[in-house]
Amino acid sequence: MRKKLSSALAENKMTLIMSMPINDIDVMRAALDAGADVVKVHVNLLHRASGNSFGSLRENEKVLHEMLHLTDAPMGVVLGADAETVRGEMDALRDFDFSFLSLYGHHAPLCVRDIPQELMAAADGTYSMDEVRAFRYCGAKILEASIMPGSEYGMPLTFRDLCKYRALTENTFLPVVVPTQRRVLPQDVHVLHGLGVKGLMVGAVVTGESAKSVFDAVSAFRKAIDEL
Repeated sequence: MRKKLSSALAENKMTLIMSMPINDIDVMRAALDAGADVVKVHVNLLHRASGNSFGSLRENEKVLHEMLHLTDAPMGVVLGADAETVRGEMDALRDFDFSFLSLYGHHAPLCVRDIPQELMAAADGTYSMDEVRAFRYCGAKILEASIMPGSEYGMPLTFRDLCKYRALTENTFLPVVVPTQRRVLPQDVHVLHGLGVKGLMVGAVVTGESAKSVFDAVSAFRKAIDEL
């Protein structure tokens, strides 16, 4: 039985999540071999960080099932970038053994409250702290701190960014996952851990898209997390 993301976040000092820049079995294998605890894939969207476009669940069915069969670790999916598209994937989702959904709060229709997958709900930089505090009462199990504007992807972490992440960890009882919208470095891991961040989700900004670049990047973050 596939493990839940919330269980991994509760058990580990920090959980290393690979956000796949492409749906590719070799790239996923490289991430797992390098020490990723969790994998997240995408469908139905243009991925800002990688520039790649992803089709529907059915269009990705073969490769996604291959990826799911590669590991029993938690594995999740971003179903789309608007509530109508996500709602339209509910029937197809039943055929896939995903353990969690990853969606911005404003992209998640209410029907995601009624499915077995956990919801990792993302807040962007426009969400108020009152909204963040309400996440746990509205069905989210994990808070994804996707708070950086797209125009600032790939820039170094700043002191102000740390303040924002700390404000989020202080204002929710949910485990907080930080994605590498900034160019997070392995040496930044201990700082994020000290702020109460429970998961680091590495993706295209820091991993690139090839199996080799993903393996090298994930290995470096794995080493930093193991040294906490």
